[in-house]
Amino acid sequence: MVVVSDTSVISGLLILDQLSILEELFDEVTIPKAVHHELMDLDRFGYDISKLETAWIKVRAVEVDEVLSRQLEKLDIGEIEAITLAKELEAGWLLIDEKKGRRYAEALGIQIIGLLGILVKAKQKGVIIAVKPLIEKLSNTAEFRMSQSLIDLILTTVNEK
Repeated sequence: MVVVSDTSVISGLLILDQLSILEELFDEVTIPKAVHHELMDLDRFGYDISKLETAWIKVRAVEVDEVLSRQLEKLDIGEIEAITLAKELEAGWLLIDEKKGRRYAEALGIQIIGLLGILVKAKQKGVIIAVKPLIEKLSNTAEFRMSQSLIDLILTTVNEK
């Protein structure tokens, strides 16, 4: 199955030091060049971006068509390229968190999953032991916004509440 990612899921997992979850769940993840550039920028914030240089993360050039670009103009270039690439490759999943990007992708018929969904999948497949400490770390160390009701739903789903 082809999996394409925007920046947020990969950067979130990098922050959690859990990037290997993606390899465990999907074997290979494809990212567009704009997402790769955004991820490389994380070194400015002290993150070890060398973990991103792995054989299972594939970087691919994508050409955004003008019509789609106009439809997606309220998104950043990484999101635009990720959605375009997911559509082009007929991806089984697009890993994306931003609300606007998720809405556009869903409207195009692309199946989406975000960071919290990845953590749930990882727990269900036995890749990680617990979700709660990772959510707490996201809340405390990253600027990852999530409502308490969403946290409660996730923790209930994985039997940690």
